[in-house]
Amino acid sequence: MFTPIIDDCHQPVVELEQISFSYRDQQVISDLSFTVKERDFVGIIGSNGAGKSTLMRMIVGLLPAGAGSIRLFGQPIRKFKDWERIGYVPQKNSFNPLFPATVREVVLSGLYNNKNLFRRVSKSQQKQCDDALEVMGIQDIAGKRIGELSGGQQQRAFLARAMINRPDLLILDEPTVGIDAKTQADFFELITHMHEHHHMTFLMVSHDMGMVESYLGKHPKQQNGNINFYVRHSHEIQNCEERDLQHSLI
Repeated sequence: MFTPIIDDCHQPVVELEQISFSYRDQQVISDLSFTVKERDFVGIIGSNGAGKSTLMRMIVGLLPAGAGSIRLFGQPIRKFKDWERIGYVPQKNSFNPLFPATVREVVLSGLYNNKNLFRRVSKSQQKQCDDALEVMGIQDIAGKRIGELSGGQQQRAFLARAMINRPDLLILDEPTVGIDAKTQADFFELITHMHEHHHMTFLMVSHDMGMVESYLGKHPKQQNGNINFYVRHSHEIQNCEERDLQHSLI
């Protein structure tokens, strides 16, 4: 079992203990134990079919583990209720062209939970939405229906949705697939800044070895089957005072 070398004051965010998962008779993940702590940036690299996306879906509660236990922020996943603390962008989103939500509505939905589902959106929340839209370069299509967009535009909308609430944990499954190189570079600059200067933890699946190694190093900290875990921890004492997402790209 791998334990990141970090200060004792940083608490576990995700704890995986002897996790296993099978599709029918095919073992995908076997006896995986791993701990992600506050301000870790974990990059996950692996071959197709290694179980990377399956692991992300288990962590966000979309799939039950076949065996083992998962804890989020110190709580067993079955008891965890504070899902607004977690932002999640799955590997692929597809929508019916007639889906009746605009890009702005999709991004704003990242602020909703059971506590405020029916509340009126405040001016400060609209400002957060404008901020996220501008950072991802989609402010000019905010009024379009999400189903009318290209795959790359949709992905940027879902990235904005995940970022809008400044989650404590951001889980990204191949977040830049289908996005142009300039937007990829800007997005990676944004999340590395937020890791270094904001109180955020990142868990990211990526196929881009160059991007992962440039920030997390060339050597994985742990391996399970064909899944490799690269880890970097931020020891910044003071968080950035700025709250706008845009400031990190200036």
